[in-house]
Amino acid sequence: MDNVLKKTIFFLQAFIVMLCLSFSFTGQSIAADSIFKKNKCTQCHRLSPDTPLEQRKGPDLFFAGDKFQASWLVNWLQQPDPIRLSGFIADAGFLKGKPSIATPHPKLEKESAETIVENLMKLKSGALENTPTAELEEPLSKGKRFKFKILFEREYGCISCHQSVNLAGQPRGGVSGPILLDAGDRLNAGWVYHWLKNPEVFEKRGRMPRFKLNEEELKALTRYVMWHKKSGDKK
Repeated sequence: MDNVLKKTIFFLQAFIVMLCLSFSFTGQSIAADSIFKKNKCTQCHRLSPDTPLEQRKGPDLFFAGDKFQASWLVNWLQQPDPIRLSGFIADAGFLKGKPSIATPHPKLEKESAETIVENLMKLKSGALENTPTAELEEPLSKGKRFKFKILFEREYGCISCHQSVNLAGQPRGGVSGPILLDAGDRLNAGWVYHWLKNPEVFEKRGRMPRFKLNEEELKALTRYVMWHKKSGDKK
Protein backbone atom coordinates (compact mmCIF):
# COMPACT_ATOMS: atom_id res chain seq x y z
CA MET A 1 0.00 0.00 0.00
CA ASP A 2 2.86 2.36 0.82
CA ASN A 3 4.30 1.97 -2.69
CA VAL A 4 0.91 2.55 -4.28
CA LEU A 5 0.40 5.67 -2.16
CA LYS A 6 3.85 7.01 -3.01
CA LYS A 7 3.25 6.48 -6.73
CA THR A 8 -0.15 8.16 -6.49
CA ILE A 9 1.35 11.18 -4.73
CA PHE A 10 4.18 11.36 -7.29
CA PHE A 11 1.79 11.36 -10.26
CA LEU A 12 -0.46 13.93 -8.58
CA GLN A 13 2.53 16.23 -8.03
CA ALA A 14 3.65 15.79 -11.64
CA PHE A 15 0.12 16.55 -12.85
CA ILE A 16 -0.05 19.72 -10.74
CA VAL A 17 3.31 20.93 -12.10
CA MET A 18 2.20 20.33 -15.70
CA LEU A 19 -1.09 22.09 -14.99
CA CYS A 20 0.71 25.12 -13.55
CA LEU A 21 3.03 25.30 -16.56
CA SER A 22 0.03 25.07 -18.87
CA PHE A 23 -1.73 27.93 -17.08
CA SER A 24 1.48 29.97 -17.16
CA PHE A 25 1.91 29.47 -20.92
CA THR A 26 -1.77 30.24 -21.53
CA GLY A 27 -1.49 33.37 -19.42
CA GLN A 28 1.52 34.56 -21.43
CA SER A 29 -0.29 33.88 -24.72
CA ILE A 30 -3.36 35.78 -23.55
CA ALA A 31 -1.14 38.67 -22.43
CA ALA A 32 0.58 38.74 -25.84
CA ASP A 33 -2.75 38.60 -27.70
CA SER A 34 -4.04 41.44 -25.54
CA ILE A 35 -0.98 43.57 -26.31
CA PHE A 36 -1.19 42.75 -30.04
CA LYS A 37 -4.82 43.89 -30.06
CA LYS A 38 -4.18 46.95 -27.91
CA ASN A 39 -1.42 48.16 -30.23
CA LYS A 40 -3.28 47.04 -33.36
CA CYS A 41 -0.23 45.04 -34.57
CA THR A 42 -2.24 42.81 -36.88
CA GLN A 43 -3.69 45.83 -38.67
CA CYS A 44 -0.26 46.34 -40.26
CA HIS A 45 1.71 43.11 -39.85
CA ARG A 46 0.98 39.56 -40.95
CA LEU A 47 1.70 37.02 -38.20
CA SER A 48 0.81 34.14 -40.52
CA PRO A 49 1.56 33.53 -44.21
CA ASP A 50 -2.10 32.56 -44.58
CA THR A 51 -3.22 36.15 -43.97
CA PRO A 52 -4.07 37.83 -47.32
CA LEU A 53 -1.18 39.93 -48.61
CA GLU A 54 -3.57 42.79 -49.35
CA GLN A 55 -4.00 43.36 -45.59
CA ARG A 56 -0.30 44.05 -45.07
CA LYS A 57 0.78 47.60 -44.29
CA GLY A 58 4.06 46.78 -42.54
CA PRO A 59 6.76 44.07 -42.72
CA ASP A 60 5.70 40.44 -42.31
CA LEU A 61 6.45 38.98 -38.88
CA PHE A 62 5.60 35.30 -39.32
CA PHE A 63 9.34 34.56 -39.58
CA ALA A 64 10.42 37.11 -36.94
CA GLY A 65 12.17 34.39 -34.92
CA ASP A 66 14.38 33.65 -37.92
CA LYS A 67 15.09 37.25 -38.81
CA PHE A 68 15.57 39.38 -35.71
CA GLN A 69 17.83 39.40 -32.68
CA ALA A 70 15.55 39.56 -29.64
CA SER A 71 17.55 42.13 -27.66
CA TRP A 72 17.58 44.56 -30.59
CA LEU A 73 13.85 44.14 -31.19
CA VAL A 74 12.97 44.81 -27.55
CA ASN A 75 14.94 48.06 -27.64
CA TRP A 76 13.56 49.07 -31.04
CA LEU A 77 9.93 48.64 -29.99
CA GLN A 78 10.59 51.10 -27.16
CA GLN A 79 12.33 53.59 -29.47
CA PRO A 80 11.30 52.77 -33.06
CA ASP A 81 13.66 54.68 -35.36
CA PRO A 82 12.95 54.36 -39.11
CA ILE A 83 14.55 51.34 -40.79
CA ARG A 84 13.55 52.50 -44.28
CA LEU A 85 14.15 56.21 -44.80
CA SER A 86 11.47 56.31 -47.51
CA GLY A 87 8.99 54.50 -45.26
CA PHE A 88 7.61 51.00 -45.67
CA ILE A 89 5.75 50.71 -48.97
CA ALA A 90 3.25 47.87 -48.66
CA ASP A 91 2.35 47.62 -52.34
CA ALA A 92 4.85 45.40 -54.18
CA GLY A 93 3.79 47.06 -57.45
CA PHE A 94 4.36 50.56 -56.10
CA LEU A 95 5.84 51.84 -59.37
CA LYS A 96 2.45 51.46 -61.06
CA GLY A 97 0.77 54.08 -58.91
CA LYS A 98 0.89 56.13 -55.74
CA PRO A 99 2.51 54.05 -52.97
CA SER A 100 0.88 53.51 -49.60
CA ILE A 101 3.40 54.39 -46.89
CA ALA A 102 2.85 53.14 -43.35
CA THR A 103 2.51 55.51 -40.40
CA PRO A 104 5.29 55.70 -37.76
CA HIS A 105 5.48 52.73 -35.42
CA PRO A 106 4.06 53.33 -31.91
CA LYS A 107 6.37 53.26 -28.89
CA LEU A 108 5.84 50.45 -26.38
CA GLU A 109 6.64 50.18 -22.70
CA LYS A 110 9.49 47.79 -21.84
CA GLU A 111 7.22 45.10 -20.35
CA SER A 112 4.94 45.13 -23.40
CA ALA A 113 7.93 45.02 -25.77
CA GLU A 114 9.45 42.04 -23.93
CA THR A 115 6.16 40.11 -23.98
CA ILE A 116 5.63 40.72 -27.69
CA VAL A 117 9.22 39.80 -28.60
CA GLU A 118 9.09 36.63 -26.52
CA ASN A 119 6.16 35.48 -28.64
CA LEU A 120 7.53 36.79 -31.94
CA MET A 121 10.70 34.74 -31.43
CA LYS A 122 8.53 31.61 -31.64
CA LEU A 123 7.45 32.50 -35.18
CA LYS A 124 9.82 30.68 -37.53
CA SER A 125 9.68 29.56 -41.14
CA GLY A 126 11.67 26.35 -40.86
CA ALA A 127 13.74 27.55 -43.83
CA LEU A 128 17.06 28.07 -42.05
CA GLU A 129 18.26 24.48 -42.27
CA ASN A 130 21.71 23.77 -43.73
CA THR A 131 23.05 27.18 -42.73
CA PRO A 132 26.89 27.42 -42.63
CA THR A 133 26.69 29.28 -39.31
CA ALA A 134 30.33 28.91 -38.26
CA GLU A 135 31.61 30.35 -41.55
CA LEU A 136 29.19 33.27 -41.41
CA GLU A 137 30.45 34.25 -37.97
CA GLU A 138 34.15 34.32 -38.87
CA PRO A 139 35.88 37.69 -38.14
CA LEU A 140 36.14 39.98 -41.16
CA SER A 141 39.63 41.32 -41.88
CA LYS A 142 40.11 44.76 -43.46
CA GLY A 143 41.26 43.15 -46.70
CA LYS A 144 38.21 40.93 -46.98
CA ARG A 145 35.92 43.76 -45.95
CA PHE A 146 37.23 45.89 -48.83
CA LYS A 147 36.87 42.95 -51.23
CA PHE A 148 33.31 42.20 -50.07
CA LYS A 149 32.46 45.91 -50.21
CA ILE A 150 33.24 45.92 -53.94
CA LEU A 151 30.99 42.88 -54.37
CA PHE A 152 28.22 44.62 -52.41
CA GLU A 153 28.45 48.00 -54.14
CA ARG A 154 29.73 47.38 -57.67
CA GLU A 155 29.00 43.80 -58.62
CA TYR A 156 25.42 43.66 -57.35
CA GLY A 157 24.57 47.32 -56.73
CA CYS A 158 23.11 46.74 -53.25
CA ILE A 159 24.13 50.28 -52.34
CA SER A 160 21.49 51.69 -54.69
CA CYS A 161 18.72 50.61 -52.28
CA HIS A 162 20.47 50.09 -48.94
CA GLN A 163 22.51 52.45 -46.79
CA SER A 164 25.96 51.10 -45.97
CA VAL A 165 29.14 52.97 -45.01
CA ASN A 166 31.83 54.54 -47.17
CA LEU A 167 35.56 54.12 -46.58
CA ALA A 168 35.45 56.97 -44.07
CA GLY A 169 32.73 55.19 -42.09
CA GLN A 170 29.96 57.60 -43.11
CA PRO A 171 26.45 56.53 -44.25
CA ARG A 172 26.08 56.14 -47.99
CA GLY A 173 23.43 54.58 -50.20
CA GLY A 174 19.79 54.42 -51.24
CA VAL A 175 16.67 54.90 -49.16
CA SER A 176 14.13 52.45 -50.61
CA GLY A 177 15.51 49.40 -48.79
CA PRO A 178 16.23 48.84 -45.09
CA ILE A 179 19.22 50.65 -43.60
CA LEU A 180 22.11 48.24 -43.01
CA LEU A 181 24.15 50.41 -40.64
CA ASP A 182 23.07 48.25 -37.68
CA ALA A 183 22.31 45.02 -39.55
CA GLY A 184 24.73 43.02 -37.40
CA ASP A 185 22.84 44.07 -34.28
CA ARG A 186 19.38 43.70 -35.81
CA LEU A 187 19.46 40.57 -37.96
CA ASN A 188 20.45 36.92 -37.64
CA ALA A 189 23.22 35.81 -40.00
CA GLY A 190 21.36 32.64 -40.98
CA TRP A 191 18.34 34.63 -42.08
CA VAL A 192 20.47 37.08 -44.11
CA TYR A 193 22.15 34.14 -45.86
CA HIS A 194 18.84 32.51 -46.85
CA TRP A 195 17.23 35.86 -47.71
CA LEU A 196 20.03 36.58 -50.17
CA LYS A 197 19.83 33.04 -51.51
CA ASN A 198 16.11 33.15 -52.20
CA PRO A 199 14.02 36.04 -50.83
CA GLU A 200 10.83 34.49 -52.22
CA VAL A 201 10.95 31.90 -49.43
CA PHE A 202 10.02 34.70 -47.04
CA GLU A 203 8.29 37.21 -49.30
CA LYS A 204 6.45 36.05 -52.40
CA ARG A 205 5.79 39.50 -53.85
CA GLY A 206 8.66 41.61 -52.59
CA ARG A 207 11.00 43.98 -54.39
CA MET A 208 14.24 42.27 -53.38
CA PRO A 209 15.77 40.72 -56.53
CA ARG A 210 16.93 37.13 -56.55
CA PHE A 211 20.56 37.28 -57.61
CA LYS A 212 22.39 34.30 -59.05
CA LEU A 213 24.90 34.12 -56.22
CA ASN A 214 27.32 31.25 -55.84
CA GLU A 215 28.05 29.85 -52.38
CA GLU A 216 31.15 31.96 -51.82
CA GLU A 217 29.33 35.15 -52.80
CA LEU A 218 26.44 34.27 -50.48
CA LYS A 219 28.80 33.88 -47.54
CA ALA A 220 30.77 37.01 -48.46
CA LEU A 221 27.72 39.27 -48.73
CA THR A 222 26.21 37.85 -45.55
CA ARG A 223 29.42 38.48 -43.62
CA TYR A 224 29.68 42.00 -45.02
CA VAL A 225 26.08 42.83 -44.09
CA MET A 226 26.55 41.39 -40.59
CA TRP A 227 29.76 43.41 -40.13
CA HIS A 228 27.65 46.57 -39.89
CA LYS A 229 27.05 47.26 -36.21
CA LYS A 230 26.35 50.24 -34.01
CA SER A 231 27.19 48.31 -30.87
CA GLY A 232 30.91 48.78 -31.53
CA ASP A 233 31.59 45.04 -31.67
CA LYS A 234 32.67 44.95 -35.31
CA LYS A 235 34.80 42.00 -36.38
